[in-house]
Amino acid sequence: MRDREKARQRAKELVAAMTLEEKASQLRYDSPAIPRLGVPAYNWWNEALHGVARAGTATSFPQAIAMAAAFDRELMGLVGDAIAVEGRAKYNAHSRQGDRDIYKGLTFWSPNINIFRDPRWGRGHETYGEDPYLTGELGKAFVEGLQGEGEYLKAAACAKHFAVHSGPEGLRHSFDAKAAPKDMGETYLPAFEKLVKEAQVEAVMGAYNRTNQEPCCGSKTLIQDLLRDKWGFKGHFVSDCWAIQDFHENHMVTDTAEESAAMALKAGCDVNCGVTYLHLLKAYEDGLVTEAEITQAAERLFTTRFLLGLFGQTEYDQIPYSKIECREHLELAGRAAAESVVLLKNNGILPLRKEKLKAVGVIGPNANSRAALVGNYHGTSSRYITVLEGIQELVPEAVRVYYSEGCHLFRDRVEGLAWPQDRTREALAVAENSDVVILCLGLDETLEGEQGDTGNSSASGDKPDLKLPLPQRELAEEVLKTGKPVVVVNMTGSAMDLRFAQEKADGVVQAWYPGARGGKEIARILFGELSPSGKLPVTFYNDAGELPDFEDYAMKGRTYRYFEGKPLYPFGYGLTYGEVAVVSVSCQGRVFQAQGGNGDAPGRQGQGWQVTEPGEVAADIEKGLALTVSVRNDSPVATGEVVQVYVKDMDSALAAPGGKLCGFARVYLEGGGTKEVAISLGRDAFTVVNQEGVRTIDGSRFLVSAGLGQPDERTRELTGRGGIVFSVCREKNR
Repeated sequence: MRDREKARQRAKELVAAMTLEEKASQLRYDSPAIPRLGVPAYNWWNEALHGVARAGTATSFPQAIAMAAAFDRELMGLVGDAIAVEGRAKYNAHSRQGDRDIYKGLTFWSPNINIFRDPRWGRGHETYGEDPYLTGELGKAFVEGLQGEGEYLKAAACAKHFAVHSGPEGLRHSFDAKAAPKDMGETYLPAFEKLVKEAQVEAVMGAYNRTNQEPCCGSKTLIQDLLRDKWGFKGHFVSDCWAIQDFHENHMVTDTAEESAAMALKAGCDVNCGVTYLHLLKAYEDGLVTEAEITQAAERLFTTRFLLGLFGQTEYDQIPYSKIECREHLELAGRAAAESVVLLKNNGILPLRKEKLKAVGVIGPNANSRAALVGNYHGTSSRYITVLEGIQELVPEAVRVYYSEGCHLFRDRVEGLAWPQDRTREALAVAENSDVVILCLGLDETLEGEQGDTGNSSASGDKPDLKLPLPQRELAEEVLKTGKPVVVVNMTGSAMDLRFAQEKADGVVQAWYPGARGGKEIARILFGELSPSGKLPVTFYNDAGELPDFEDYAMKGRTYRYFEGKPLYPFGYGLTYGEVAVVSVSCQGRVFQAQGGNGDAPGRQGQGWQVTEPGEVAADIEKGLALTVSVRNDSPVATGEVVQVYVKDMDSALAAPGGKLCGFARVYLEGGGTKEVAISLGRDAFTVVNQEGVRTIDGSRFLVSAGLGQPDERTRELTGRGGIVFSVCREKNR
């Protein structure tokens, strides 16, 4: 168990020996050395969203949104641990050579636990999706894996961007995200609270924007009142990069750099990613900050450095360089890629049978694209396996693999002097000579990502709508006209308008950004070596016109909890090659059985919820509820699955109309296999958040659904299956 108090005392003693100038210098992200005290230089800025990033070779895991689609806490913990091991291996090697450059430290500014409330947001693929509960659970597992359980922190995680941040990217430096207390407490804050209270995340990063008028990196309300005083956060707070400069240049809440530095420091921001804290000494001279405030921030930062063991020996000092991209980590990345793939449509074409094929056509701008593998905030892989390469390696030599880029990712031609759509005829020739076509479409980090990091300058990294770029839409239309069987593989980090694929393609696969070697796992799934088992962590809408204004941070009309329309693909949805169903649920001594053997049930309750059996279970919901869910695979195909439990408050006007995810568990079933899964619902499953932002129990009757997706009409329409839905009433106090 780590001794924070001991680390704090050592930090206090060290900082006490520093001059004011030395203390202030340590509040920069690029903290200089203090040779007289034996303090080496340290750069706080490192990234590990889905692998150690921007510092050379490292294992490349699928992008965060892809790993979220696995709905797998254990996987996230293992990925976090692998990243920490590789981070330590790099740190050990670099520090021995005196290399203390950016991206070489052990303070990783990950995970991004903002809520992906709008699919147009370019950075949404850095998150774990649209649901606060899923985000909190996966974020907690990742942080615990990254930070480890040893005497010292294996690495320091950072929950970002606190607290209300999800676009628009082009406005973020001046934007005020207005969020009502109910939306704050129900949607934007829970994951941060969980990571602080339950995972003891070591750092929190503020957002660029303002939240309810206060700049996030200088918000007393967010940093001091909520994060430190109410939640008891003990770690350090870091600004987003150059965000404090925005106070006076864009938000216009201060007039000078000195005032901005003072505002951030007084609010509790300890380290400045940027240059504004270079003005701290002038702010001190002007009486805007005190030496005690500078000292306090420095002590917090050195507490973290002592917790990492950077001034002595630790159990991690001997982690060898050979752990980087080791076989164990590469296998884990493969598992993550496989679990993340979501099968959206299958008319029976999948899995493909190698023995029945003579030629496979692989078409599309993402078929052989390395950029489409890695998302953003990525490291370097020593090897990349695209979808094309994965298929080429998998099929027998007797099967011919034809390839055409088909079109440019977004421009109207591949060659600058050519006619528009200069690869279309080649693509059609490939289709005509193939038994089946794998059409690889989508985006990459040049079209969706962070402002300044993308080539999508007109939208600053955000998407203007949910449509694929026009050249890809035109290509898809032509290929789908050929009459050949077509499987669309969509490689994006966000929900897209895939109505054309759902209507006309034989199969549709959401492959996300699967990591540097992810093409291998996609090929294995297409050809049946593995069954797809991912579930959507976001809602796929039909069109952006169904959504509220992008700048509106109210949750009404957003995500599965509040969307009132019929989605293209619902949150939690995903097919497999097996035939898995929830067959029974045990709760409070009652056993609820699926009807008709597949979970379908009569008795409409609104929003698609249907009660499987009459009668109610009485429970003391203050103590939560324990379920045992039995699942059975009625096919010979082994597959992973995700059991999902949703709760709907039937009494409270404050409850989300679509219910909410309150429990999940990933299971693996052999062909014909049955398993029982224990899922515990905490008290929060039965709570609502009122207009003042206070979480409370406001109802006495609830519907609980245990299934393989939501209990909504669209999920049932797409899968032919429902879950088991039963009633729970609040047990009266005795």
